[in-house]
Amino acid sequence: MKLSAVIPCRNERAFIKECVNAIFACDLPSDCEMHVYVVDGMSDDGTREQVLELMKTNAHISLIDNPKKLTPFAFNLGIHAGGKVDFVQIVGARQILSANYLINCLNVLQEKNDIWCVGGKITNVAVNKTGELISAVMSSSFGMGMGNFRTLEQSGYTDTVTSPMYPYRVFEKIGFFDEDLIRNQDDDFNFRVTNAGGKIYFIHDIELKYYVRAKVSGLRKQFFQYGYWKVFVNRKHGTMTTIRQLFPPAFVLYLCGLPLSFFFPLWLQLLSIIPLLLYLCGMTFFSLRLTGIKHFLNTVSLFPIIHVSYGMGYLLGMIDFLLLKKNPSDKQKELSR
Repeated sequence: MKLSAVIPCRNERAFIKECVNAIFACDLPSDCEMHVYVVDGMSDDGTREQVLELMKTNAHISLIDNPKKLTPFAFNLGIHAGGKVDFVQIVGARQILSANYLINCLNVLQEKNDIWCVGGKITNVAVNKTGELISAVMSSSFGMGMGNFRTLEQSGYTDTVTSPMYPYRVFEKIGFFDEDLIRNQDDDFNFRVTNAGGKIYFIHDIELKYYVRAKVSGLRKQFFQYGYWKVFVNRKHGTMTTIRQLFPPAFVLYLCGLPLSFFFPLWLQLLSIIPLLLYLCGMTFFSLRLTGIKHFLNTVSLFPIIHVSYGMGYLLGMIDFLLLKKNPSDKQKELSR
């Protein structure tokens, strides 16, 4: 049995060694041969030197150049570099797999042919206080939405997972990652998986440690791009991939239209602010539950940053892709780190 592990990265010097070492520390079946492909977007922070250092003592690591520096190209370069193997595992450079991650994914995929993709739960890890608060918000159902794989509390079927493993036959059947999608390429691919009859399975008993971004500005840009590119994925498939994606743009439209309620009777004004009051109550409740009163103000501000940024990105995507029939903006192809 052959397994390729593909790590797309760019300027991840602080995390790449831990990521690679964790993969090789994973339990594997005795008949499994694994090779790790670090696909680097021409890093200039010392990441490449870290990988080359690892390669001196491990012949099962390769460094692949990604001159286009973008994620979907990295995925495909790594998959092609491994050739026709049995399974492909994708791991972000900031993702640290648990020791039982690979063997449990392999077991599920070998036992159930109708499952084409499998992954585990995320344990967010912060590198500073801001990252700690962002981590808490991104682990909550109010922050990320009900049904999001980040908030699932038991194993079961879902619409996407992070750090996924696929049988190679899936790529032979539905193709590789769409290189036009700078964001949401995993959502697109997993939608194609389910559309072709495959299932996606979330294993609660395996986990990966994920070092979350530590700047609010990066968070804002990240979720704006998520919303923007989600519409491009929708246009590609001629349908919505999930219903929950509509809530942030609907919320932004509601906020924009709220001032108009002052031109209507008082009872209608009072009725119109009920959704906002419910949202404020939700923000308050989850902020206090997640981080307490000490960090309340910093935490409570993160919810609208995520929701409004995603919603505004989604609305811009609707204008660009559905109304004006444009191609993606070059500005939205920039990394959000």
